[in-house]
Amino acid sequence: MSSVEPLWGVEEVSLFLGVPVKTLYQWKWQRIGPPVRKVGRHLRYVPSLVRTWAEQPDDQAA
Repeated sequence: MSSVEPLWGVEEVSLFLGVPVKTLYQWKWQRIGPPVRKVGRHLRYVPSLVRTWAEQPDDQAA
């Protein structure tokens, strides 16, 4: 049986990265920041991809 980690919403990513929710919406619009998908009206993030993005050197994170 495989274990699937639930997707994060903007609130969880905001807490994890320590940035305001508004910043996440701006990053999506500017096509920067961690990988994100729209599911219906909501933004959803794969936690492992957010962690990988956060661990990148600053010159590659944007």
